Amino acid sequence: MALRVEQDIFVVRQRGREVAAAVGLERQDQVRIATALSEVARDLLRGVGGADVLFAITAAPDGRQHLRVDLVPVSPLPDRRYEPQSGAVARLVDTLSVVAAAGDTVVRMSRRIPVTAQALTPQRVEQLRAQLGQSVPGTAEEELATQNSQLIAALDEVRSQRDELARLNEELEQTNRGVLALYHQLTDELEETNRGVVALYAELDEKSVQLRSASESKSRFLANVSHELRAPVTAIIGLARLLTDAASDPLTLEQERQVGLIRSSASDLLSLVNELLDLAKAESGRLEPDWAEVDLRALFGQLRGTLRALHTVPDVRLVVEEPPSPATIRTDEMLLAQVLRNLLHNGLKFTTRGEVRLRAERSGDSWKLVVTDTGAGIPAEFHERVFEEFYQVPGPSRAGGTGLGLPYARRLATLLGGTLELSSEPGRGSSFTVSLPANGT
Repeated sequence: MALRVEQDIFVVRQRGREVAAAVGLERQDQVRIATALSEVARDLLRGVGGADVLFAITAAPDGRQHLRVDLVPVSPLPDRRYEPQSGAVARLVDTLSVVAAAGDTVVRMSRRIPVTAQALTPQRVEQLRAQLGQSVPGTAEEELATQNSQLIAALDEVRSQRDELARLNEELEQTNRGVLALYHQLTDELEETNRGVVALYAELDEKSVQLRSASESKSRFLANVSHELRAPVTAIIGLARLLTDAASDPLTLEQERQVGLIRSSASDLLSLVNELLDLAKAESGRLEPDWAEVDLRALFGQLRGTLRALHTVPDVRLVVEEPPSPATIRTDEMLLAQVLRNLLHNGLKFTTRGEVRLRAERSGDSWKLVVTDTGAGIPAEFHERVFEEFYQVPGPSRAGGTGLGLPYARRLATLLGGTLELSSEPGRGSSFTVSLPANGT
């Protein structure tokens, strides 16, 4: 197309809109490129006397097609530069620049064609060129009327968008007010909760002090009572032994039975007193391990001999396996012996048939000392309760005792830097595992 007079500006605008519609641009993009084209055409007509306008279809490196419009000025542009009179022109198209083409300085603009548009093959382009060549350009009045209708439509759209924006702003203000109110509410609730937590911590600290004081009082009471009871109980055992001594006057069978009961009851009481005293020492923190290298083979041999002498149930075998070499551990020999003795004695007490077994396993840098029995077993809900002081599992298998052996054994295992765990099921016996570091703490 040739742009030489003012009338051509309307024709160029009309043709630009028609070409944009033919290649598949959306309605708003049609108006944009037509407006940009008319503005640039007006600048070139007034500045250099006009231009030749060419429409082309080009493909970008990404495969997208573009509608390109070249305006070749009829006279050279000053300094080969072009700045549109309206700064908004560049925002109407994707690109607007001055390029050199075939020795001419060309003002070039382009707009991307939507991917949803019909593919513009060479045949399709020729078809569009023929259709556009047959159409007759409208008059300036018709183009002005078209521009006015487009302007009205654009104003309606702007007004609609403005109303929608106002509505969204109102909703946003309401949301902000709700969020602010919720924030203040949550802040007040958080402050109130913090005050409650602070008060709770203060109460817990007070209760902790009271509990610590009660625990210390209990430990002192147990220690004092146990110490005071040992002397008279030991005296009772000694007097009972004198009464049954061969050098004393002979007793009748009934008297011997009654003295035996006295001696047995006193021995049980002395055992309870000793356990209470040991527990009080452990709770007070006065037990200090005497760390040394301990040979587990010697320790196991001592336990084997001591407990076999006290074992009186013929249907239960006591098996103490030989520890694997090297069987050394850094620990307190007396305290470890007390732990294993309590576990073995507990197993013998609650096992009526089968065996009680002690074995040792080396696992890396730790030892596992395992005491198993074939007794009645302990239900899962009592696994932790058996380590509570004075607690015994209810049921027909309940035997005599104080309920202090297992709690004391766990305290000593912890004092030695290890743990004491229980694995047991009803009817399948029990397994107590003492895990200790091989090199102490």
